[in-house]
Amino acid sequence: MSDVPAAYRATKGSVLDVDKTFYDGLTAAAGDRELVATHTVPMRDGLAWTVPAGHVFRVRITDGPQVGDFNMWSLHNPRERMWASRTRQLQRAHISTYDRLWSTLPYLRPMATIIDDTLANYGVDDEGGRVHDLLGTRCDPYVNRLLTGEDFDFHCHSNLVRAVEPWGLTEFDVHDVLNIFQCTGLNSDDQYFMKACPARPGDYLEFFAEIDVLCAMSCCPGGDLSVDLWGENAQDPLQTCNPLGVEVYRVAPERLQGWQSPEYAPYRGRHGRQAPKVDWAAIKQQGCC
Repeated sequence: MSDVPAAYRATKGSVLDVDKTFYDGLTAAAGDRELVATHTVPMRDGLAWTVPAGHVFRVRITDGPQVGDFNMWSLHNPRERMWASRTRQLQRAHISTYDRLWSTLPYLRPMATIIDDTLANYGVDDEGGRVHDLLGTRCDPYVNRLLTGEDFDFHCHSNLVRAVEPWGLTEFDVHDVLNIFQCTGLNSDDQYFMKACPARPGDYLEFFAEIDVLCAMSCCPGGDLSVDLWGENAQDPLQTCNPLGVEVYRVAPERLQGWQSPEYAPYRGRHGRQAPKVDWAAIKQQGCC
């Protein structure tokens, strides 16, 4: 891996400078929390659920290894939704504790912050694989038709479409995902690869909701991704498929002291609809800035 510095860097006091002490104080290890909701995402299916701001939600392995494709929207404005590519830039391509999921423009604020991850120490394996992937996106019936000539209606995209329909959303609202528990990387040809999920029953990824959110997740029909979905060795991975569990917790108010839900990004410009107040060409010609 390259040692070139990241383009987007946290500086003291910036929005990327996370208060780790605060988020550590929200974990189960820091004290009791009240379980207020439990959900099961069925095998090869999808589910949507809500989480109020200031609550914690946990995605967990219940029966066996399983990848979950995750989407998220502002509960009150679905135009504001999780922005996978900007999260990848501001945080990293595979996220873990203290990383945040950011929303789309023009809102651009943290929607949720990861506060606990039982796979945080997985690191980079011998083949360059890492977990909790923002590199790829959901499987879908359109690319499957292109690759195999067959229709299959229970890809993650389709599962997410069905999951959000009761909330008034449509296929156009489904977006690029966080692949929870998925192990991926780039090979020597700079091509995306997927490996078998390393998670086991009891493993979980836990988030703190910074705003009121609507979440949706698909239990990938590829299961733990130990079986090839496309190519010469492709076969039905049904035996590797499992459900996933979701838990929502209310934390004691005193543990939220000093926290407030983030505001929208404060940009108030007009996207260059007014000419700049300086002559950039003249300044460049003078050789200064």
